[in-house]
Amino acid sequence: MHKRVVITGIGGICGLGTNAPAIWNEMRAGRSAIGQIDNPLLHDLKVKVGCEIKAMPDHGIGHKQTVSMDRFSLLAAIAAREAMQQAGLASDEATTYRMGTVVGVGVCGWEAIEENYRAILIDGKNRAGIFTVPKVMPSAAAGQVSMVLGLRGPVFGVTSACSSSNHAFASAVDQIRLGRADVMVAGGTDAPLVWGILKGWEALRVLAPDTCRPFSADRQGLSLGEGAGMAVLETYEHAMARGADILAEIAGAGLSADASDIVAPTVEGPTAAMRACLADAGLNPEDVDYLNAHGTGTKANDQIETAAIKRVFGDHAYKLSVSSTKSMHAHCLGASGGLEMIACVMAIREGIVPPTANFRQADPDCDLDVTPNVARERKVRAAISNGFAFGGTNAVVAFKSV
Repeated sequence: MHKRVVITGIGGICGLGTNAPAIWNEMRAGRSAIGQIDNPLLHDLKVKVGCEIKAMPDHGIGHKQTVSMDRFSLLAAIAAREAMQQAGLASDEATTYRMGTVVGVGVCGWEAIEENYRAILIDGKNRAGIFTVPKVMPSAAAGQVSMVLGLRGPVFGVTSACSSSNHAFASAVDQIRLGRADVMVAGGTDAPLVWGILKGWEALRVLAPDTCRPFSADRQGLSLGEGAGMAVLETYEHAMARGADILAEIAGAGLSADASDIVAPTVEGPTAAMRACLADAGLNPEDVDYLNAHGTGTKANDQIETAAIKRVFGDHAYKLSVSSTKSMHAHCLGASGGLEMIACVMAIREGIVPPTANFRQADPDCDLDVTPNVARERKVRAAISNGFAFGGTNAVVAFKSV
């Protein structure tokens, strides 16, 4: 019998807001934060639309630490600290080796890479910044979170492009179930709004010129965003023993790969991951009330995801509330699943399904209830969150009420 793993704290930062309550408030209101990116360094771009954090909060992390952090690490640390504060946990000598963190990252410290290329190739400097290597490594976010919070248990990064957060949640649950930790801080982060990455995405021809319209017949692609979303996970017994307020349970996870094409999705891979997730969680299709879709807003993704949902849920697919919150916080790559976890947990807590914003016209190929533009009140007993990525790496996580 699996140990039950529950969520006792959540934290987040993205274009919608600089903490989880603010993010949820905007999601519930169906307000999209996607718009023109202000950064003056982003010259010569065909598409300058995205979802950026307009003003960083006063985070109180000291200069001695921030000087060695790239933006993606700082976002992770801010979200992780918020989650730990809500959980009412702090590490001490007795617990520090029983607490860890897994942070999913889709890209890496591109801000530092770009700064160094500019300095060396444009400004003619003869050496890179001293903290370049520790800033850039994809595992830096996990290491920095461990330092901010004093976590000395299992600490590592995971990376699987756009499903990195969900792989992080699955990995963190495994650490707890294997007895390697009592508490894990898990989620994802990314800060991809830098010139080199945006030029790369531009070349793929998948960026929407105006905004992200998942499942809408006139959708034109995805929008990129920055952010982080983190949760504190612990066993049900551990949470009860300390009188914690339990927000939701992580009921299970399902992982699969398409093994077919580096960018084009298949129906079979996502179908297998959703089925594996339901089996791991001990859920029947009809037990699920809300599905947070991967919902990127590209023609292929939304159509294929709809077909996969129908295969897994059968007739119940039409009774599900489906939505893509990427319509509001954009596609934050490694952070997407972390932000979508906030949507799932709060949907369960409040009985409100956040909508798919920017929706304009129905698409016969995407004919599920995608909760267009306006949130819906309904009891959410269980929610699943889909993450399907380039490389065909799929990760689906199930949450349920306790």
